[in-house]
Amino acid sequence: MGTAALTYGDHVMQATGGWWGRKSTPGKVETYTRWSFHFFAVVEVAAVGLPAFAQAGTGLAAWLPAVVIVHAVLCSRTASQALDWTRGRREQPVRLLGALGTVTAVIAVGSVVLSERGPGGEHVAAAASTVFVGVLSFGAGTLTLGVRGRWHVLAVVAGSVAGALLVQLPLGVAAPAALGTAFAVLVTCGGLAFTSVFSVWLLDAVYELDEARETRARLAVAEERLRFGRDLHDVMGRNLSVIALKSELAVQLARRGRAEAVEQMIEVQRIARESQREVRDVVRGYREADLRLELAGAQGVLAAAGIDCEVTGDAAGLPVEVQSALGWVVREATTNVLRHGDAGRCVVGVRVAGGRVVLTVENDGAKTVGGGGVGAGDDGGGGGGGGKGGSGLVGLRERLTAVGGELEAGAVDGDRFRVVATVPLPSATGAGGGAS
Repeated sequence: MGTAALTYGDHVMQATGGWWGRKSTPGKVETYTRWSFHFFAVVEVAAVGLPAFAQAGTGLAAWLPAVVIVHAVLCSRTASQALDWTRGRREQPVRLLGALGTVTAVIAVGSVVLSERGPGGEHVAAAASTVFVGVLSFGAGTLTLGVRGRWHVLAVVAGSVAGALLVQLPLGVAAPAALGTAFAVLVTCGGLAFTSVFSVWLLDAVYELDEARETRARLAVAEERLRFGRDLHDVMGRNLSVIALKSELAVQLARRGRAEAVEQMIEVQRIARESQREVRDVVRGYREADLRLELAGAQGVLAAAGIDCEVTGDAAGLPVEVQSALGWVVREATTNVLRHGDAGRCVVGVRVAGGRVVLTVENDGAKTVGGGGVGAGDDGGGGGGGGKGGSGLVGLRERLTAVGGELEAGAVDGDRFRVVATVPLPSATGAGGGAS
């Protein structure tokens, strides 16, 4: 029986971990925030409803906790829709906020009337006072989720405190007792309002940081495209202008029947071939990645993203084609560490063993699916793209195959993801050093 229970618990934890692991960091924070406000409903029932049930007599014990439960459910529903509104997914739930405010006011007034004018003695009065403070505090704290601005939040809290005084004094409650109750409302209502405002601010900040990281990645791609465009313009702009002028000159000479037109077209042909060669050089330089620069760049980019990155080994002395192939592996893996998963640490290692260069990129925080495997990202590799169908892994394998290399990628030790690229050294440099 004990073994079966442990096995069932393991299955439950794996399923929960898979559901949780598939969420992004902002999604996890939002889920935690949302369920925290749902838990407030449980707290209201436990802190207000149960004491009221214990304090009230049998005649009132049935409906006092029931009223608290209804109010708690309404608060939970309002909090859920208010959070959707703060994220821009729906309109402001004005009707629901109005309904919560009305129900809260009715319950608060009814509690004071029951406490001062109703039957039941001291026990009922104590239960009604507990309901009054609790319902008013939780109701006002939830209402602050549905408003924006510091002054609106302060107005909700101040209105609740003022309402607590205005309801009690006309019904004959002694001033010291009314002030004590209002102070209790101020403390509890203010604490819940601060918790609500801070939770929304924190959730917005997490989403903004995630959007900033995506924007930074897009800007890096755009900057690289601009650089390539500038290089191509510098190479082709002048040559195309010369070709256009010489072609126009050749046309004019040909119309006049002069032999110099042939010489001009020969020159055009020479410039066109030279331009073709220069374009190849630009593209080759764009496609070839310097491994040392890629390692330094990966460390800097990951550190800027708050990910601890450790680089071991050296790329000095490696052939250009080997550095180019492995440089692309570093570039793709770094991109995926940023885009997928929730990495906190990444280790990149380069070493030479047995006439082969081995590059290893390993990071934690890889996303997992329900079956325990690594979720396939768009590009594969890095932070969680383990699927062999990922376009990034396919492209890397093609580059490595061109130099006789191999690529392995997959999950290790649960939430870790490892990319291993192996490239043989040319025979001329087989025992050459460099990386260690």
